[in-house]
Amino acid sequence: IAMFLAFAFAYFFSALLRAVTATLAPVFSAELQLAAGQLGLLAGAYFLGFSTMQLPLGSALDRWGPRRVLLGFLGVAVAGCLAFAQARNLSELLLARLLIGVGVSACLMAPLTCFRHHLSSSAQLRANSWMLMTGSMGMLASTLPVQWLLPALGWRGLFAGVAGLLLLAVALLALAVPRDRA
Repeated sequence: IAMFLAFAFAYFFSALLRAVTATLAPVFSAELQLAAGQLGLLAGAYFLGFSTMQLPLGSALDRWGPRRVLLGFLGVAVAGCLAFAQARNLSELLLARLLIGVGVSACLMAPLTCFRHHLSSSAQLRANSWMLMTGSMGMLASTLPVQWLLPALGWRGLFAGVAGLLLLAVALLALAVPRDRA
């Protein structure tokens, strides 16, 4: 259960980060004068980073194991979130968003790989289903809850906060997920 919850915590924020730019689009338009096409590029930068890593990710998971790979990738996601919180123009936003996409690209495949190694077939099916539901909850959290937090934190504070929560995810994963086999 602890292993699942640690993975789910990280995947929740992966899904939130995937969808949050749609909620923040009006803020980016007002504060940074981004046009619709630029907002589309901003959303797409995440997917470019995410998709670029999928083939190397499979090899990395097989070679170094899901725990080690996800811990490393989440470090990139933390750096991306912090860079996004500090970005001042579209180029910096795009680069940070690309890093975020790279960093969270292992948040689903690493747990699915780990579940395959450590759980029975029936437990694996349940865990996989619950993991997908966790992602849906992360996308849901990127809507109204983010809008509630914006007046208090601003979008920069929101991304800095997510960076902190991803660091917490790293700690939880390091504690709860079994070490990878050689």
